[in-house]
Amino acid sequence: MTNEAVTVNLTLKIASIASVLSLSLLLSLNTNATTSEDKIIERIKPVGQVCLEGDDSCGSASAIAATSGPARSGEEVYTSKCGLCHAAGVSGAPKFGTADWAERRAKGIDELLATAIKGINAMPAKGLCTDCTDDELKGAIEHMLNSAP
Repeated sequence: MTNEAVTVNLTLKIASIASVLSLSLLLSLNTNATTSEDKIIERIKPVGQVCLEGDDSCGSASAIAATSGPARSGEEVYTSKCGLCHAAGVSGAPKFGTADWAERRAKGIDELLATAIKGINAMPAKGLCTDCTDDELKGAIEHMLNSAP
């Protein structure tokens, strides 16, 4: 490289560094002006509160009942949620309509329900049916148990 190319290259590097430093300084001055503790608290405060029927901690706010409609049958829950894995036996899930369920019948419905609620092996809690009630899960388990030969 020639002396002239080295000088141009060095000048460009110095100009880049100066630009980055001045931009950083401007941003830090702007940020310091708007990050008082009160402003931060105001920005991150909750926008609302969830109140359920029977919860007195909400004061005079009228609470909404925690229901989302009529209970679904075990077959409906199986078809819309459980069947995604249990129809094909994904990741070792007991397959619908097979002897896998006959073996589990001996554990009893209460133990099977407890396992379904907390999850087991590759199955997450409630099988990701977060909107299912315990009674709906129980119905789905009974539907799968009844499918066993």
